[in-house]
Amino acid sequence: MSAQTNHQRQVEMVRQTCRYIEENLEEDLSLAALGGRLAISPAHLQRVFKRLTGITPRQYADACRLDRVKDGLKKRKTVTTALYEAGFGSSSRLYERAAGQLGMTPGTYQKGGRATCIRYTLAACPLGRLLLAGTDRGICAVKLGDTDAHLESLLRREYPAAEIQHDDAGLSSWLAELLEHLEGRQPHLELPLDVQATAFQWRVWQALQAIPYGSTRSYRAIARAVGQPSASRAVARACATNPVAVIIPCHRVVREDGSLGGYHWGLERKQALLDQERRTANTEEEKSR
Repeated sequence: MSAQTNHQRQVEMVRQTCRYIEENLEEDLSLAALGGRLAISPAHLQRVFKRLTGITPRQYADACRLDRVKDGLKKRKTVTTALYEAGFGSSSRLYERAAGQLGMTPGTYQKGGRATCIRYTLAACPLGRLLLAGTDRGICAVKLGDTDAHLESLLRREYPAAEIQHDDAGLSSWLAELLEHLEGRQPHLELPLDVQATAFQWRVWQALQAIPYGSTRSYRAIARAVGQPSASRAVARACATNPVAVIIPCHRVVREDGSLGGYHWGLERKQALLDQERRTANTEEEKSR
């Protein structure tokens, strides 16, 4: 089995797991239960899910439950009713789980990364200058630009209260893998993430990771893939708020007519990424004939 086929199969496994969780929030969603329902080894499921999304299946379930709580409160249900209908057994369980559910905690993000050490490294890449930043848990930012000073200012603006450290040596392996990917020498990335997202954002980002290397999908196609065919604009917003450029490949999403649409880091970079991926994919296809 090729590396691409295996990667796509793992992405599809994660998508199926997410879909099952979303549709069965009131059920037992322990690893053992999920593994049994989906005929997957619990340990394998945990490992692949965490590697591809940066969170565990349990954390994803709690993100979905929190979304459902918010929806319930918007409909003027009592807090208690919204909690129980979302699948939380008690209010204390909600707050315990919310405290650390998606990598860096929501409170930490809101406080600008306070009490968090974020390390970063800078490098030249085919798209200009690149900044990669991470915590002990995984990569929290990948930014593209023209100057190191601008990229550093973006990182400090995003995490104004964090301890920011320049660390080339400590991040060298992550950076090397990403640069090889950008040069077309490693089509599939397996890098750990430490990013915060809503359940909807995760569904979109997982759909992006399922787009085959060298291919594109429309915003509408991604909306259909996440089960919300009328949510093309919300998909575009999820792409625009992607904090880890390239690793979550929002550059592979284009308009229905094939035009580029938008890209936070500039349309020239988006076109260059797509061109590089198509060349590499075509070369690999010719080799396999």
